[in-house]
Amino acid sequence: MTAKLKVAIIGAGMGGLAAAAILARRGIEADVYEQATQFTRIGSGIQMSPNAMKVLRALGLEEQLRDIAFRPEHQLSRDWDTGHVNLDYPFGDVAEKRYGAPYLLMHRGDLHALLTATVPAGRIHRGKKLVGLTHLDCGARLDFEDGSVVEADAVIAADGVHSFIREHMFGREHPTYSGRVAYRTTFPAALLKAPIDDCTKWWGKDRHIVIYYTTRAKDEVYFVTSVPESAWTEESWSLKASTDELRQAFVGFHPIVTDVLAVCPQVNKWAIFEREPMPSWTKGNVVLIGDACHPMTPYMAQGAATAMEDAAVLARCLDGVDRSGVHAAFKTFEGARKERTAQIQLVSHQNVWLHRSGNTDWVFGYDAWQAPLTETRVANAG
Repeated sequence: MTAKLKVAIIGAGMGGLAAAAILARRGIEADVYEQATQFTRIGSGIQMSPNAMKVLRALGLEEQLRDIAFRPEHQLSRDWDTGHVNLDYPFGDVAEKRYGAPYLLMHRGDLHALLTATVPAGRIHRGKKLVGLTHLDCGARLDFEDGSVVEADAVIAADGVHSFIREHMFGREHPTYSGRVAYRTTFPAALLKAPIDDCTKWWGKDRHIVIYYTTRAKDEVYFVTSVPESAWTEESWSLKASTDELRQAFVGFHPIVTDVLAVCPQVNKWAIFEREPMPSWTKGNVVLIGDACHPMTPYMAQGAATAMEDAAVLARCLDGVDRSGVHAAFKTFEGARKERTAQIQLVSHQNVWLHRSGNTDWVFGYDAWQAPLTETRVANAG
């Protein structure tokens, strides 16, 4: 009888948690090691497009998400000053019928909590900062800052944009600062002077802002921006920023925008860095997924979605595999995913997604459970 794989997952983000939950459902022992000691509900919205919802559906989360998340009827593309609608893209029933799954808007913390609950009890280990990785003949040894050591047949690096494992295997990266920063926050909708559209991206000459509800009850609002800033040194997701500075950056925008910014009580800020697609995602029995290997700008709302797609495809590649076949399975996964994620990175970099037109089928129509496990090229992307 083939021994069951012992898998170690580094990082308890969306991709890492999804991978642990999916592998467990396929009879593969998977433990998650997360350096944070606790999870917090940081003020951030997240968009789960149909391609992501198909992964979450398989984890039994669709109905719970429908109960708490907001299902927009459409997304509007508006000019920054006049509010002229350049594109009214249908979501709601139209998108659900076309792609076989809903498009939902929610709070990132609420999704993270639901994903955490899908991982078997005792499999998430907090306070585990990885400080050493040693490749073994058929596996890897992991050394943590607290002195603990773990050996696993396979290691999945879901440790994000600052991946320790990526740097250990492939050397130090030198990301390019995009010259742009993003402000983001959530706050009670009761503070609004008037209701907002379901979901709108306001396009300025050199900046934009996306605003939407994050709950079915429409009692919480989220916005995220992109604004030019000449210099930045720290790549952090949660630095506190000045609301006055934010409001000044959007002077002259339509009153709907300025009214939203006028009532937001606090805001975070982060710099947007970019990285080129990596030539390889795997070495030995270790593989990278999500932001660890294909981080992208937030302009298509596909970062978490592609990480969850990775988790589903990777689990399929590991079906029936013993420890001697792990590396080959990881190479199959890499070949099946690299072209798609590189294309999404590119289109997101261009920041033209759903501005005036756009083919969404290649993104929203993707099904990680049915996609071929061979290298494929993305057609008609845009």
